[in-house]
Amino acid sequence: MTRTHPRGGHTPAALLLGALALASPPPAVAQAPAQAQPAFSIPKESVTFETGDTWQQNGQRMRLYGVQACIRGTTFTNQAGGTVDCGKASLSYLAAVIRDTSPSCVPVAQIAGAPATIIVVCMARVGGQTLDLGTILVSQGFAFASFSNDAMPVYMPYLVAELTAKQAKRGLWAASDLPHPNTLLFQSVARK
Repeated sequence: MTRTHPRGGHTPAALLLGALALASPPPAVAQAPAQAQPAFSIPKESVTFETGDTWQQNGQRMRLYGVQACIRGTTFTNQAGGTVDCGKASLSYLAAVIRDTSPSCVPVAQIAGAPATIIVVCMARVGGQTLDLGTILVSQGFAFASFSNDAMPVYMPYLVAELTAKQAKRGLWAASDLPHPNTLLFQSVARK
């Protein structure tokens, strides 16, 4: 399986399988609901992708646990010298991986709001292997480890995957002017 990705070029399945070494699944609970919730699939249709870590299905907002996508409206320069919306690149990669792998997700927490956001952990089958969706996105350089308000990584293996992708200049890390979302988010909090 070879797929064209938003930055141009190809992402072979072998790169995704390389994520296997980093693919320890996230913790089973993160502020766990009172009782175990059944796994669900992400439908191929009737899904609205909001960001590279959040989508809506069946009228409910889903967000990947421990993953931070690029912020929409921020830009980077691609290898051809063009300006690309970083958030849209993250979103496109998430949509492509979901389309290609049909992940199964489990809710682990819920954040109040309208609509409420359900925090999920998802697993995808790639090349006969079951991989954590967050690890795929982060290790391929199209998402980042999210941080808590006290500047600690929410899930440390995602930070390791991010640093590995950065060192290898995978995905968005190939851009010298990558607008790292955590830097931008911490700057906006500091201004308040």
